[in-house]
Amino acid sequence: MATISFKPKHVTKRLTSHLGERASDVVMNRFGLTLNGHRKTLEEIGKKYNITRERVRQVEEASLHSIKKSDAYKAEQAVFDELKALIHTLGSIVAEHELLSHISKDKVTRNHVHFFLVLGDAFKKHREDDHFHARWSVDDEVSEKVHDSLKNLYANLKDEDLIPETEMIKKFLEHLKEVADKYKNEEIARRWLLMSKKISKNPLGEWGKASSPNVHTRGVKDYAYLVMRRHGSPMHFKEVADAISKIFGKKINYATCHNELIKDLRFVLVGRGMYALSEWGYKSGTAREVIREILKKDGPMTKDQVVEKVMKERYFKKNTILVNLANPKYFKKNAKGFYVAA
Repeated sequence: MATISFKPKHVTKRLTSHLGERASDVVMNRFGLTLNGHRKTLEEIGKKYNITRERVRQVEEASLHSIKKSDAYKAEQAVFDELKALIHTLGSIVAEHELLSHISKDKVTRNHVHFFLVLGDAFKKHREDDHFHARWSVDDEVSEKVHDSLKNLYANLKDEDLIPETEMIKKFLEHLKEVADKYKNEEIARRWLLMSKKISKNPLGEWGKASSPNVHTRGVKDYAYLVMRRHGSPMHFKEVADAISKIFGKKINYATCHNELIKDLRFVLVGRGMYALSEWGYKSGTAREVIREILKKDGPMTKDQVVEKVMKERYFKKNTILVNLANPKYFKKNAKGFYVAA
């Protein structure tokens, strides 16, 4: 949380003191500078004064122009300079919600600071678009480089990518070679990443495309994927449900978890109630089917080689593999004593 030397409500009072009653009321309500912090729409204010939305907008615009021409505005330049310096320390460009929450937890105080940003000539507002959240900047050159780098970073991400935060920051900084060294630190890079709407992180702090179900988790199966990926080896569906509850605080019914895993191609049933991730190379099918596929693909093998190969693809007990391998209807030994499919 940043410490500011001025009292925002007092500054606003001085800046608006010369306005007429209606002009002051319009500004206070449009920017949420009242006690409840509610920002009223043009229509809401228009109904109060029985004027059109366009007329309210004109009153607001004229009031802001009047403030910027006033002696009070000139007297408060230290406030604007302090905010400018703060934004520089945050990276010269920062998402609006990040900047305001960095200054205060209080909604009304944030509204007052937002009011100053709108008034200050040093601050440039970048409206929300398809790629980025609303943001404020104080350096056009840095802003352009950060925007371009975030777009390039996104363009190089695959849909399935899940990248640890430290690695993601490293990748991002590689795209920012021309930015001043004072900005090349993890805190600023993380703050810049948070401006993006295309790139985001999941509940475990792993980054990827915001559209990916591995990042924007929507239900049991997405949480299950993250849990199993972190675990790194096959899990029973009851273990998966318990882990989701422990890590994400979401109570999951065992049967529900089992049903979700069955339906999703990201998971493979590799044993009785045991699931693995498809990306690990595990395959579905009975022990006999898996053995047969392995022998057809890799050729004759010893008993131990078959067991080792099958165990890498399915979560069978060793005895289950040996019983199936001993069935002469499906498997036999060649002249060298190696097993082949019958």
